[in-house]
Amino acid sequence: MIDGGLIFVTALLCLSGVGVWITRGPERFFDLLWSDLGFALILLPKIFGGILLATALGLSLPRARVLALIGPDSGWRGLMIAAVAGAVMPGGPHVIYPLTVALMAAGADMAAGVTIVSAWILLSLNRTLVWELSFIPVEFVAMRFLLTLPVPVMLGLVVRALAARAATR
Repeated sequence: MIDGGLIFVTALLCLSGVGVWITRGPERFFDLLWSDLGFALILLPKIFGGILLATALGLSLPRARVLALIGPDSGWRGLMIAAVAGAVMPGGPHVIYPLTVALMAAGADMAAGVTIVSAWILLSLNRTLVWELSFIPVEFVAMRFLLTLPVPVMLGLVVRALAARAATR
């Protein structure tokens, strides 16, 4: 589907290509083009698989159970479940975003979706344990983790408050 985001990224891509052509020459442009196309060919099957897996999982979950766990009436508990799910989910954006959309299609509300994605971005245990603790002192990682710990749930609460406010209008 062609939307504003696709148009923006395409324009940025074209302008970047023109910039490389002008500043670095056609040889560098084609070197980068073939390199990037090769990377895209490696990445596309992973994206496709992640989307299929996430969509299949979301469609296979019982709607009543998703509604009860992370639906609009799940309260704090639902947002906590969503935050834990986001924090423990492995994988990149090609898994997390389709899975979040599939969960929302299965009954999760937007607040739970925002909480899942925010927790994955801020609290990812995979990234924290494998990457951060490999390079950054434990005290720094612990402080960063503790300070960001409540943020996904707070964002979910804001989304629910905004939805409730919009519903009363």
